[in-house]
Amino acid sequence: MSPYDLIIQANEATSALAALSDNAINALLRDTAAALRTHRASILEANRLDLERMEPSNPKYDRLLLTEERIDGIASDMEHVATLPSPLGITYSTAERPNGMTIRKVSVPFGVIGIIYEARPNVTADVFALCIKSGNVCLLKGGSDAECTNRKMVEIIHGVLKEHGIDTAVCTLLPAHREATACLLGAVGKVDLIIPRGSSALINYVRDNARVPVIETGAGICHTYFDEAGDTGKGAAIVENAKTRRVSVCNALDCLIIHRSRLADLPALCAPLADKNVILYADREAHEALSRHYPSPLLAEATNEHFGIEFLDYKMSIRTVGSLDEALRHIARYSSRHSECIVSEDDAAIRRFQHAVDAACVYANVSTAFTDGAQFGFGAEIGISTQKLHARGPMALPELTTYKYIIEGDGQVRNG
Repeated sequence: MSPYDLIIQANEATSALAALSDNAINALLRDTAAALRTHRASILEANRLDLERMEPSNPKYDRLLLTEERIDGIASDMEHVATLPSPLGITYSTAERPNGMTIRKVSVPFGVIGIIYEARPNVTADVFALCIKSGNVCLLKGGSDAECTNRKMVEIIHGVLKEHGIDTAVCTLLPAHREATACLLGAVGKVDLIIPRGSSALINYVRDNARVPVIETGAGICHTYFDEAGDTGKGAAIVENAKTRRVSVCNALDCLIIHRSRLADLPALCAPLADKNVILYADREAHEALSRHYPSPLLAEATNEHFGIEFLDYKMSIRTVGSLDEALRHIARYSSRHSECIVSEDDAAIRRFQHAVDAACVYANVSTAFTDGAQFGFGAEIGISTQKLHARGPMALPELTTYKYIIEGDGQVRNG
């Protein structure tokens, strides 16, 4: 079947979801989570076939990799989504007009949501869970890197849908080739919203070529500013966690900014990174502070090219500043407006940072690794939006709805 025919089928399946109660959806999600656990072996085998085609040194490798623990985590997130209240049918406001008619603003699904993503098979399950729970049909366009894994997971999802008597087109996986991407981007009137997840190149391509509305889930160029009133112990733990927990994710730390008065503490801040073989690109002052304390093969002098980059690897840049204002200017210039952090014991500095930094998530004395829908208590997430229209930050159930106005009266007509 052609990509266009698959899109048509998905569009026609919206009525199948409209008829489902929230209890029926929750039962479906719980059964799907159980099926993912039951079929762990076949998912891992499919994942192995995908991994064989990718070099382990590729930054995408960790995103592609599934383990029994990661599959259990995906299933647990799906079960958590089933426990959340429905985002549909919520009355945001009610107004009665002087002529007696009432106007209610009520949450409703978008309809058909297309997701374009790269080597992230967990997105397949996360998107299905969030879209079904919010009453949306999902059109999945994964990359060729994860083709085997995505197909296996959708096969399992379709098996559960059939058991529940639900049209399998509510979760449609498009072919991995580029022609399917072009078809999805041009599906005006058939697809209500497209959300890209992946590299800045992918996101830019979707934004520049889509004829369907797009919500960007931007690249994560994340900074941590160690203030002159920062606690070294907290700072070292935060930097290590934000940088090395998973280097291939969008909330990983890319640049440490340090106040000049605290350069003597820089070796202690970076010491845990040496054990993980993190390469540091330090400006002149930071390089000098680290030169006798950090392994020389892992230490290099920074150039302008090392700032404003999402490394997705065991690499990090370091910038020295003389004030909070200078740190704020650096972040404003290079940030992707994803996640930014200050480490400080000065309440005034923290409040200033929180007020001045323009990002979806602004942290004080907390690792940026927490920018995640599950960590925020939202269940799974469909992406981290870095734009400002409609959705910002972790996109979960409320962000997958729009609204309509329900107007009721008793024969009123408009005069004039």
